[in-house]
Amino acid sequence: MKLVSYNIQYGFGLDGRYDLERIVANLAGADIIGLQEVSRGFAPNGGIDMVAAIETLLPDHYTIYGVGMDLLPPGAGPRDLRFQFGNMVLSRWPILATRTLLLPRSRTISKLNLQRAAVEAVIDAPGGAIRAYSVQLDHVAPDERIRQIHCLKDHAINFARDGGSLTGAMEIDHSDPPLPEDFVLMGDFNMVPESPEYCALAGLKDAFYGRMPRFDTPIDALDAAGWLKPEVYSWMDPEDRSKRMHIDYCFISCGLSDRLRSAHVDLEAEGSDHFPVWIEIDG
Repeated sequence: MKLVSYNIQYGFGLDGRYDLERIVANLAGADIIGLQEVSRGFAPNGGIDMVAAIETLLPDHYTIYGVGMDLLPPGAGPRDLRFQFGNMVLSRWPILATRTLLLPRSRTISKLNLQRAAVEAVIDAPGGAIRAYSVQLDHVAPDERIRQIHCLKDHAINFARDGGSLTGAMEIDHSDPPLPEDFVLMGDFNMVPESPEYCALAGLKDAFYGRMPRFDTPIDALDAAGWLKPEVYSWMDPEDRSKRMHIDYCFISCGLSDRLRSAHVDLEAEGSDHFPVWIEIDG
């Protein structure tokens, strides 16, 4: 089972050109896809409905879109596209249930601070139901990211206890969706390895034992697969390609650690200023 996370930057590539077809080509072969920075009604990319455009390019995938920010653009009419900013999950297999989790945020004075979200999808995968989250955290402040991480971890770890999006569905002649324990957190976390916010999600390293797998601590798939080294990156400044950071990840629940086959970043892709993060797990 192949999963990929990709921040697609409203469709703009490293060359500044808008090209969704190029982005979708970089996703070829993926079973489950998490996309970030997907918009509707955004003036710089022509106000296109990116959700509809992506669905047209990937007609065999089930899709969900979770909106973090929703605004009425200046001069828009009652039936015009609203300016929406959010994340998508796409899957070859049915998405049985979904929620959009709005993450904590605080008001800034001058720096743009958008409402961030995590989109949760319960997917009917061949090997059993699994949860996939498409996530984007704040880019402004580490303390804000840490608050968002605590919120995200609480939802991910306590999903079965909370009952997901629906329980007691027999009352409306519907079956309850499954409550799988295993999950993948995919996205642009806007944090570098071993930063305080990274450790808030992945746990601290012990001087002797290293970073121990724990039930309530997701595992960085890139690190577990040996990909995460000091020189790696997942984002590049289009104006100065020597400026690079590693800020995109796929974190897996501890129950998936023995099923992880591989993980890597596709540094050949040029459809965004970010690069796709791929992982493969036994289905």
